[in-house]
Amino acid sequence: MSAEDWQEGGFGLYVHWPFCLSKCPYCDFNSHVSAEIDTARWQEAYLSEIRRLGAEVGPRVLNTVFFGGGTPSLMPPELVGAILDTARSVWTPANDIEVTLEANPTSVEAGRFTGFAEAGVNRVSLGIQALNDADLRRLGRTHSVAEARAAFDIARSRFPRVSFDLIYARQSQSLAAWRDELGEALAMAVDHLSLYQLTVEAGTAFGDRLARGGLKGLPDEDLGADLYELTQELCETAGMPAYEISNHARPGAESRHNLIYWQAGDYAGIGPGAHGRLTLGGRRTATDTPLPPMSWLERVERQGTGDLSRSTVAPADQGAEYLMMGLRLVQGLSLRRYERIANSQIDGSKITELSDLGLIETEADHLRTTAAGRAVLNAVIRALLPD
Repeated sequence: MSAEDWQEGGFGLYVHWPFCLSKCPYCDFNSHVSAEIDTARWQEAYLSEIRRLGAEVGPRVLNTVFFGGGTPSLMPPELVGAILDTARSVWTPANDIEVTLEANPTSVEAGRFTGFAEAGVNRVSLGIQALNDADLRRLGRTHSVAEARAAFDIARSRFPRVSFDLIYARQSQSLAAWRDELGEALAMAVDHLSLYQLTVEAGTAFGDRLARGGLKGLPDEDLGADLYELTQELCETAGMPAYEISNHARPGAESRHNLIYWQAGDYAGIGPGAHGRLTLGGRRTATDTPLPPMSWLERVERQGTGDLSRSTVAPADQGAEYLMMGLRLVQGLSLRRYERIANSQIDGSKITELSDLGLIETEADHLRTTAAGRAVLNAVIRALLPD
């Protein structure tokens, strides 16, 4: 593998803020509710981690920064500003650097958003999740549709780029109801939408409820497929086609930070539970951090690093990652790059078989899924991964 392969995808910084006002019943992210947060301690830990990684990684152009969580819009704008100032001092910011912050409508108010914008945030992703008050209550959200729309209007007035998330395939949701709701969302949307089918994960409140025989009215497989196809159709017609399996954007408005993940770029991850992929000494290195917030904080303070473990990613594993992530994109992946990364080729007979089934297609150097293939993406990926 070329030591500079990461440049094909770019370089980004992910900052995890683990705190929320409440835990949503479907959420399996590393998020925690805490009555007291020592912001000064957290700030020093974040800045220390950025400096450490900067010294290790060396000079680079920083293409993106992403504040995820948790609910990063609960962070004081001064903390966001300090993190961005330190990142800019360690790495050279790209002229068109993308700085995204995730926000919930309950934590949005004009003064805080103004502060985030002044700190350097230029893209906000709002977790609206539903445009139906009854379903917002089912999802454990603490905002109303009216509050979400007001938050969206505030964000749109403060930031040049605004995205929001919706969850579909919800309990008792009909095709007609989703058509109306998605139509409302597309009429609101500025340039980007993330549309996720509800997935019930073990260990969440929804997972426990389902295991006890609750959570009635979830769509069956056929309705789920119809909801997905309707989503693609309506977004395409509205000029916001899918560029990734769950993400839709007007041309040029794609999430550049997420593209770093999907295109196998390098990214530094700091904060509790954050993962990273960094090319160090010509080797692709995987990093991870402790999940409990205080474990991460104390590790940084006592040991000078938030990393819990590091491992070199073997060529075959790196190729598998590139395949799994690259096929999420409508544009697909480069076969030559896969071969360079993995030191092997994708089995040609599998490509032929899936092509004959109408699930994938190749053009010059690129392999990508068809619309039919994206509907069964996991099965396509399993078929193409080495035995």
